[in-house]
Amino acid sequence: MATAMPRMALAAAAALVAAASFAAEPGRDRFYWLGEMNKASLVMLVEQEIVDADTAAVIARAVARVIEDGARPGASRSGNYLDIEDAMIQVGGFEVTRIHTGRSRQDLLATSNRLMQRDELLEAFDRLAAARAALLTLAEEHANGIMPAYTWGQQAQPFTMGHFLLAFSESLERIAERMREAYARLNRSPLGSAALGTSSFPVSRERLAELLGFDGVVENSFGALHVAPIDMGTELAGLATSTALALSGLLEYVSVQYHDPQPWIVLDEADGGSSIMPQKRNPTSLVNLRAQASRLVGAAETYSRLAHNVEAGMTDYKGSEPQEVLHGLAELLGELAVLVRRLRFDAARALAEVNADYSTTTELADVLQRAAGVPFRIGHHFASELVTFGRARGLTPRELPYREARRIYAETASELGWEHDVLPLSEAEFRRALSAENMIESSLGLGGPQPSEVARMLLAQTARLREDRSWLDERRARLERAANALNAAFAALTTRH
Repeated sequence: MATAMPRMALAAAAALVAAASFAAEPGRDRFYWLGEMNKASLVMLVEQEIVDADTAAVIARAVARVIEDGARPGASRSGNYLDIEDAMIQVGGFEVTRIHTGRSRQDLLATSNRLMQRDELLEAFDRLAAARAALLTLAEEHANGIMPAYTWGQQAQPFTMGHFLLAFSESLERIAERMREAYARLNRSPLGSAALGTSSFPVSRERLAELLGFDGVVENSFGALHVAPIDMGTELAGLATSTALALSGLLEYVSVQYHDPQPWIVLDEADGGSSIMPQKRNPTSLVNLRAQASRLVGAAETYSRLAHNVEAGMTDYKGSEPQEVLHGLAELLGELAVLVRRLRFDAARALAEVNADYSTTTELADVLQRAAGVPFRIGHHFASELVTFGRARGLTPRELPYREARRIYAETASELGWEHDVLPLSEAEFRRALSAENMIESSLGLGGPQPSEVARMLLAQTARLREDRSWLDERRARLERAANALNAAFAALTTRH
C-alpha cells in the first residue's frame, strides 16, 4: 500500500521558503566589508594593547564618519583601501593609519573576497532550497502520473512524474550538501596575514575571525592569501557548474516537449509569439533559462582559466570572479523556482504517449521469467519480435492480436531451440504484462517509480530540505550575532574621550 503523501510537511517547507527574503542586503559591497574589517581591526588592536584607548576613539570616529558618508545617496563607495584611508585621514589625521597595523591590502582583499563569497553562497543556498521546494510540491501533486522515460532519444520505460522530479530534487539535495561542506572551508579568515608573513605586532587573527563571524582562520598566512583563494574559488565555481549541468536534463526534457503538437509537460502560458507564424507559442523563459545555465558554466570555466598556472602572489587573478559566479548561480536558481511553479502536467496525454509505444515490453520478458520460468533472453527476444511485428503494422501494444503473440512466441522458441513453445500467459495476463500501470506497480527495487517508493522518497527529501533550511537559519543567526557583537565593541570605542 502506498504511503500517504506528506502534504503538511511540504506545505511547512514551502512556507519556510516563502518567508525567506531572496533579496541580498543592499550595500554589502567591498566598501561595506572594508568598513567592517576596520571595525574588527580596531577592536582587536585595543584588546591586544597595540593601540591605546584615546587614539582608538579618534580612529573609531573617523571610521564611523567614512562609513556614514559612504551611505549617503550617490556617495562614492570605493573598494580600494587607500581611498578609504585617505578619507579617514581627512577626518582624524595621520594617527588613524594605526588601524592598518599588521595588515596589508593583500589580506584585506582576500578577506573581503571571502566575506562577499560567504554572502553569495548563503543566498544561493537559500534559492536552492526554494527550487527544491518547488520541485517537491510538483512531485507531490503528480506523484503517480505515468509518463515516458527516454534513453538514446527513444521511449525506454514508463515511470512517473513524481519519480522524474524527485531525481532532480535529489540532485539539488546533493548540491546543497556540497554547499554546506564548501561553507565550512570558505568561512575561515585570512585577515591578519598582512602581505603573506604576518607582522611583528601581536595581532590576534583568531579574534579578527571571531569579530567578522568566521568559524576559524586559514592557518598558513602565505597560503591564506596566495594559495587558498585559488582552490576555494575553484570549488565555488565548481558548485555553479555542477548545478547548471544537473538542471540541464530537466530543462531539456521540457524543452523537447515543444516539438510535439500535444506535449504533456509545458509552461502554464507562452512567453511570446512569432512575428510571422500565428500558431507559435514560444517558451521564451525556458529557452532563456537554458542559455543562462550555459553562461554560468562558461563563467565558472573562465575563472579556472584565469587562475590556471598563475604564480603565487598575483592576487589580481584571484579577484571577484568566484562571487560573481555565485551571484549568477543564485539568479539561476531563483529563475528555476519560478519556472518549476509554472509547469503544467497532462497525465492523460503522458499516459497516452506511453501506450502508443512499446516501452513496457521489458516487463513482459520479466513476467515470463517470473511467472513461467522462461529464461530472460528467450523472453526478451520474443518481446523484441513482437515489437517489430506491431510497429510494422502500425499497432499499439493494446492492439496486438493475442493469436499473433502466440504464433511469434512459438516461432521464437523454435528459432532459439527452446522446447516450451506455447506462450505461458493467458490473454488477460498478456495484456496486463504490457500495461504501464502494471509495470509501475510491479517495481520492487529501492528508489523505483512504484507509489510506495515515490512517497517514501518524497517524505525523506522533504525532511532533508527542512534540515537544510534550519542549517541556513542558524548560519545567518550566527553571523548576525557576530555583527551585533562587533558593532557593540566598536561603539564602545567611539564613546571614549
